Amino acid sequence: MSVQKTVEAARTAFNSGMTRPRTWRVAQLKAMNDMLVDHKDDFIAALAADLGKHPSEAWLTEIGFLTAEIAHTIKHLEAWLRPQKAAVPLAMQPAQATTVLDPLGVVLVIAPWNYPIQLLLAPMIGALAAGNTIVGKPSEMAPASSAALARWVPEYLSGAVSIVEGGVAETTELLEQRFDHIFFTGNGRVGRIVLAAAARNLTPVTLELGGKSPVYIDETVDMIAAARRIAWGKFMNAGQTCVAPDYILGTDAALAKLAAELPKAIEDFYGTEPAHSLAYGRIINDNAFARIAGMMAEDLGEESGSALVSGGRTDAATRYIEPTVIHVDAEAKLMEGEIFGPVLPLVTVGSAAEAISFINGRDKPLSLYVFTEDLEVRRDFMEQTSSGALNFGVPVAHLSIPGLPFGGVGESGMGSYHGQHSLETFSHRKAVMDKPLSPDTLSMIYPPFGSFKQQVIKRFVAPAKKLRNH
Repeated sequence: MSVQKTVEAARTAFNSGMTRPRTWRVAQLKAMNDMLVDHKDDFIAALAADLGKHPSEAWLTEIGFLTAEIAHTIKHLEAWLRPQKAAVPLAMQPAQATTVLDPLGVVLVIAPWNYPIQLLLAPMIGALAAGNTIVGKPSEMAPASSAALARWVPEYLSGAVSIVEGGVAETTELLEQRFDHIFFTGNGRVGRIVLAAAARNLTPVTLELGGKSPVYIDETVDMIAAARRIAWGKFMNAGQTCVAPDYILGTDAALAKLAAELPKAIEDFYGTEPAHSLAYGRIINDNAFARIAGMMAEDLGEESGSALVSGGRTDAATRYIEPTVIHVDAEAKLMEGEIFGPVLPLVTVGSAAEAISFINGRDKPLSLYVFTEDLEVRRDFMEQTSSGALNFGVPVAHLSIPGLPFGGVGESGMGSYHGQHSLETFSHRKAVMDKPLSPDTLSMIYPPFGSFKQQVIKRFVAPAKKLRNH
């Protein structure tokens, strides 16, 4: 079926009204869960083929992540969908006012390659819960995962979700169609293309983009525990995670202590030869490998001033880049853009205040991670920085809290999702008012306006008085 026919079929299905009952929505969510459980081995094998993911990591970050989100959504959906009462001013009484969540219509979800199952299906959970039909575009850069999704999603979610495979041409054609919401996860360059295409039809857009997510660390923390958590968040999926720690800021003393512990944590996780570890993944393709390896080589050149802490080995044939830690300065190649790979720069700053200034001088990050026991420093980061998320003491893990919104700000994205926030993203909150025709209290504000009506309007409808500071 052509792209245009696929979108038309999705709109016909939505216009039929079949998606509106809550029973239909729950049935679709249960069907998605069944698909993930029935074919978990197929999806795990696809993730291994595309990214070298270990089955446990695939379950933790993709399959199990999704089944947990589905269960949470089904459990709370009835409560989330209840009309919300709004107060009615005295002048409008008697009347009732509520807001209700209406499905938007046909939703386009464009997914990236780094978590190809999760980042296609997670937005769909919210879109289905909201009562929409969906056209999904998996990433052609993860061909095994894309093929698995194209095979199984139509079987389990026929009529609700359609999958369009292909590359840039198919994505371009999709963006030429009219949708009621577009949800895109990827980089800022393509995000701008998506936003420009959506503007032609005034289509609302959620953009989940990347960004250099910084870490600040000081000497007040348990450095062994901090190193393990940072290494876990950074080197998961071979560093190809949008919220992975991208670089670390700290004083010379703090970074020296951390640099002593990070290699130990890496060895604990992946052994002395990570290339032989089944738990350690691979870079998605040759171009990505060349980009990351090239930045690393440039910053390790004789005149760079950088210092290798650990790692540094690569193998182009297997797209392997060893978990690597490097001391660099702020002008290093690795500090120019999001690394999106297993290379962790350490950058020296003189204080927490200098770290805040450093972060604020760059694009707003998708996530910011702070490791300190100093309550004043924590407060300063809370009040003086802007980021999609702020975590104290742990990277990445906020994605596992379904009650927290996930999304960026500024260059790192717009809009958010997960849990109830997904339902809100894929719904229109419609205002509903019900005022009986009798008694017709509005007659007090109908023209003509005599002195009595003027007094009523001034007193009850729009009182005019100065607002004073107390």
